[in-house]
This record gives sequence, C-alpha cells and structure tokens, in this order.
Amino acid sequence: MATKTALYEITPVTLIIMRLVMAVFLLFIIAKSTGRDFSIDRKNHSYIFLLALIAVFHLWIQVTGLKYTTVSNTGWIIGTAPVFMALLGFVFFRERLRLINIAGIVVAFLGLILLIGRGDFSKINLIANKGDLMVLASSFTWSVYSIVNKKITFSYPPLMTILYLFIAMAVILIPFNISYDVYNSIIHLSRNAWISLIFLGFICSGVSYVLWAQALMEMDTASVGAFLYFEPFVTVFSAWLILNEHITPVIILSGLIITAGVILVNKKLKQNTIA
Repeated sequence: MATKTALYEITPVTLIIMRLVMAVFLLFIIAKSTGRDFSIDRKNHSYIFLLALIAVFHLWIQVTGLKYTTVSNTGWIIGTAPVFMALLGFVFFRERLRLINIAGIVVAFLGLILLIGRGDFSKINLIANKGDLMVLASSFTWSVYSIVNKKITFSYPPLMTILYLFIAMAVILIPFNISYDVYNSIIHLSRNAWISLIFLGFICSGVSYVLWAQALMEMDTASVGAFLYFEPFVTVFSAWLILNEHITPVIILSGLIITAGVILVNKKLKQNTIA
C-alpha cells in the first residue's frame, strides 16, 4: 500500500494550483447557476493577466515561506502590508506622508525586527529567518497587487473578475508543474490533506476573495481595510488553538507594536489618499 502524502509534503506550486482549481470549480458553478455573463473583454483580460503574474509570485513566496516559519509569525508579518502600501503610494503616486505616518512605519518595522529576532536583535540571521523574510516579501507583493488593482477599473463584476484571475493564474503555473512525482503526490494525498485543500480552495481562495472584492465595491477602502487589524489576532489565536504553537510574550508584544504602527500609517490612508 502506497504511503499517504501529507499536505506539507507537496510542492508550494502544486498546492497553489490545487487551491486555484478548486476555487475556479466553485466560482464557475456559482456563476453558471446565477446566470452570469461569461463574455470576455480583451482589455479587461490584459489587466487580469498582469494581476495574475503578481498574484502568482505573491502566493509562491508566501506558501514557501510558511514551510520555514510559524503560523503566528506569519500572521503578524502579513499585517505589515498597509505599511508597504503607504510607501508604494508615496513613491509611485505622490501620496503624502505626514510625520505621524512616518512614525508609524518606523514603529511597525521595529516590531517586525523584534518579532524576527525573538526579542534579541543579535539573533537575526538571514538564513535562519528565511521563512520570516519570505513572508515579509509576500506582504510587499500583496501591497503591489493591491496598488495595481486599485488603479485598474474592471467592467466585470467581482465574481467574474476573481474567476478569470484564478484561471489566468492556473494557466501560468501548470506548465511548470507537470511531472510524474507531482501526479504521484496528488493521487496519494491523505484524507486530512484533501479536507485541508478543500477548505483552502473553496473558502480561503474562492469565497473570501469574492467577498473581499464585493466589500471593496460597497464600502470605502479605509472601512474595509480596518478589518485587516483583526487578521493577525485571529491567526495567532488559531495557531495556538489548532496547531498548539507556543505563543510567547515577545510574540504578543511584537504583534501589538506592529499593529500600533500600522494604525498610525493608516491615518494617512483615510485622509490623504489620492484617487
């Protein structure tokens, strides 16, 4: 009898593709059952392909980074995305940074260094902390994705935009992931791995992306972005509850410092963002 494959044993690219395929399946069923228009606009699709390239790289470094760091660290680090968004807005769109926003950036990165160094700055090692650094890079790429997405106007509704985005991402990745080893690992996935994949594909990729896009249509960006403050706390609590990760006082303190910095940065996003 063949040995069952755990979810962490498959490659990051394979994991991403399977999430995308499941999400596409779910979104296609929803779109078909609700009578959505499947007509394609070439201009929209060129923008979607650009977003797909960014999103593919973002997911790849995030999933790879997760293999080398803890879930709780990942939650706090991903929470720095608004800091990168503020910096990118300043560099590329001349969005003004006030003194309080600059202070927020400094505070957030001090918290980040404290987290990565486990409370001791001398322990920061680029090789030993490669998981944290890759997740940090994914926070930057998510900011790039958000900035680009913010400047693009689609005629597609959110459901169809995400459906076509995921299809484009899968098309980009599949040619780099065709091999017997990949096929063998998939057919021998354990039951728990399949349950996890279904949750990741249907809920975390399919439903959540559409809800996020819909929320951005119906609410202002600042109001929607405020909910991101809760994400690291939910992630850390889940890591402790489900994965039995040891949550130290340094991790909590670092996270609170990062969150305080992000809140200060977002004061600019609420008042001075250029449309």
